Amino acid sequence: MTRAGSTGSPAHQESGRKGQPQNTKVDQFYQKKKKPVHFCCICLTLYSKMKLSIGIIFCSLVLGVSSREWFTFLKEAGQGAKDMWRAYSDMREANYKGADKYFHARGNYDAARRGPGGAWAAKVISDARENAQRVTDLFKFGDSGHGAADSRADQAANEWGRSGKDPNHFRPRGLPDKY
Repeated sequence: MTRAGSTGSPAHQESGRKGQPQNTKVDQFYQKKKKPVHFCCICLTLYSKMKLSIGIIFCSLVLGVSSREWFTFLKEAGQGAKDMWRAYSDMREANYKGADKYFHARGNYDAARRGPGGAWAAKVISDARENAQRVTDLFKFGDSGHGAADSRADQAANEWGRSGKDPNHFRPRGLPDKY
């Protein structure tokens, strides 16, 4: 007589594989549990994509926005983001003391001239940058208010540029004409 679990047990003989029982209670339990979890993950993914699609369709219908207008907005936003990046790159390249506000205003000005999408991108990027700077300043200097005045001045320059005013208002003397 063989013990349950030895190679001579009926479960081992049915499986046709040596040393691996077939359809034990544990295997059946895990097989039942895996299918609903996998199915639910697929459903949740499809559901979230459907919510996004329905939201876009609803906004388009309610706001009367055509797909061409969405495409234009996204194109302007992309171009505005490039304008912001160019201003940031120029600021880093110039490395000129006191030119920070000029480059903030110029980046926002260039982006906002692209249209509503560019103005939106400029605002989002500017706000994100200033909020990130506040967080890093908090870790560097604690709650001392260090950099708060500079952040307010940066935001004023950002708004100046986005409103269409001349960014040269903030241009420091001696900054090369290249910028």
